[in-house]
Amino acid sequence: MDKLIKGLHHITSMAADAQKNNDFFTKALGLRRVKKTVNFDAPDVYHLYYGDEIGTPGSVMTYFPFGQMPNGARGSGEVGVTEFAVPRGSLGFWADRLASHGVSDLQNDRFLNEDRLTFSGPDGDSFAFVETETEGRIPWTADGVAQDVGILGFHGARFRLRDAAATGELLSFMGYQKDEKDGSVTRYRIEDGNAARTIDLEEVPQASPARQGAGSVHHIAFAVEDRTAQLAVRKALMDTGYQVTPVIDRDYFWAIYFRTPGGVLFEVATNEPGFDRDEDTAHLGEALKLPTRYEPHRAQIEAQLPPLDQ
Repeated sequence: MDKLIKGLHHITSMAADAQKNNDFFTKALGLRRVKKTVNFDAPDVYHLYYGDEIGTPGSVMTYFPFGQMPNGARGSGEVGVTEFAVPRGSLGFWADRLASHGVSDLQNDRFLNEDRLTFSGPDGDSFAFVETETEGRIPWTADGVAQDVGILGFHGARFRLRDAAATGELLSFMGYQKDEKDGSVTRYRIEDGNAARTIDLEEVPQASPARQGAGSVHHIAFAVEDRTAQLAVRKALMDTGYQVTPVIDRDYFWAIYFRTPGGVLFEVATNEPGFDRDEDTAHLGEALKLPTRYEPHRAQIEAQLPPLDQ
């Protein structure tokens, strides 16, 4: 599997209200909604994608807004923090902007020589902005967010686990290298991929198991270039004893899924074909796009979905 995983592809979470979720990511965070579609398994629920101009792998946060679902409970066996990369010197801008949008729990800290701003999303989601080099990434600029402060994509993610050893071995098998450690947190980093390259494993041996709900990460997806690489990864995982799903067509990428030793659901997604396969780049995320099997039921599905402003 060496060199096949390229870093993060996307992170998918759950929310209680589609409009509040949309407003937070497009207005408070200034990301672009690059796709408005539905959950493949529950077509009465949106699947919303936010990212840079074209939804570059490593930049895309996605959500299932399951109506008025209760909030999740933080604990072990989950992605505890989703980390976005922002340009150096921009945390002051973000602290002011987030406060003006009513965002709570703003705290500055420093981890492994990186300046961070942690905050909560509308459903209690745990986020961090991490100052870093741009590495050629170009943020989406809108609603008062300029290029010199805009979100570049993901920096990485932090897992909360009772025992991090087995998940660390899995990450190493996937091509991640064990990096620095600070207290109960160990960093794993992947090289020669995209810039969304870090996974931090935090050991919380006394924590109760997390309970998924609004504000919880549903799964975290890792990027591979194409379907050939994906099949190689799938074979390597299965040869090691993991139970991996068949390849599933998600319209904008192909996906496989498996559960990790720590309980986190992993996806491996292809960089192809991308979010512009059914929409012009200038109009990404505007129209409701449906999986082919649901297109004959469009009128019924549209009637069930709540209204959603751009």
